[in-house]
Amino acid sequence: MNIYVVLILQLLVASGTHIVAKAVTADVDPVTLTFLRTIISGLGMILLLRARKISWKVDRSDVKRLLLLGLLGIPLNQFLYLYGIGYTTAANGALLYATTPVLVMVLSGILLKERVTVRKAAGILLAFGGVVIVIFERGLDFSSGYTYGNIVIFVAVIAWGLFTVLGRPLILKYGALKITCLAMLAGTAMYFPVGVVGAIINPIHDISATDWIGILYLGIGTSIVGYVLWYYAIGRIDVSKVAVFANGQPILATVLAMVFLDYVITGNFVVGGIMTLAGVILTQLS
Repeated sequence: MNIYVVLILQLLVASGTHIVAKAVTADVDPVTLTFLRTIISGLGMILLLRARKISWKVDRSDVKRLLLLGLLGIPLNQFLYLYGIGYTTAANGALLYATTPVLVMVLSGILLKERVTVRKAAGILLAFGGVVIVIFERGLDFSSGYTYGNIVIFVAVIAWGLFTVLGRPLILKYGALKITCLAMLAGTAMYFPVGVVGAIINPIHDISATDWIGILYLGIGTSIVGYVLWYYAIGRIDVSKVAVFANGQPILATVLAMVFLDYVITGNFVVGGIMTLAGVILTQLS
């Protein structure tokens, strides 16, 4: 399959995630939602490994990094995102994830010692300024739900950036499908004790059929299809070229939010969004 077809499909899945997550978290608490999502995706990952007859074995020297990917992928990325989206908008969540290319550039420079040019630095600063405007779009009031939610999601985005950069060496060594499955299974095992408690406190039999459809989308569509496509692309082209496709998320997610969630765009969101996307584009052109 053409790599850009893969990236467009991944973009569509990722953009829809923000809308679905916002809708489902209105009814299902994030602890339980993350638990159900990971159980569904975990079972799917096991079936994929068995169907493709892929060995679970990795070199002992790679186990620590694989476990770190699991920690970054589920407890730090998925849970914090689902928790934070309940306090902000789907469009804000998508815009914050649009900073992934910039974060990848920064993390690659720190972890992989890649050179950062003046243009890259300017783009990074411009995008960061846009993120700050979005995070505090309702003012510098930490009692604001939006502010709190935006900050939590931004931490999740940092985890996603690390998941992206740190995953590439293992992807090149073992393949995208194997590393995606094993990392997600590791993250599921880490989160399992917390998730069980959440499911006991918040009985799942109260979840509506509509919310179950959303949970299946998050578990199968995002956590399996979306993650595998993301890591597949990372194994084929440069990480920065893959990450730049996250720029399209706020555009698609905002359109979907206006249609399905009656979202109203604020002036600060527009300014912050333009600054963020301009900074990301400037960084990519460097």
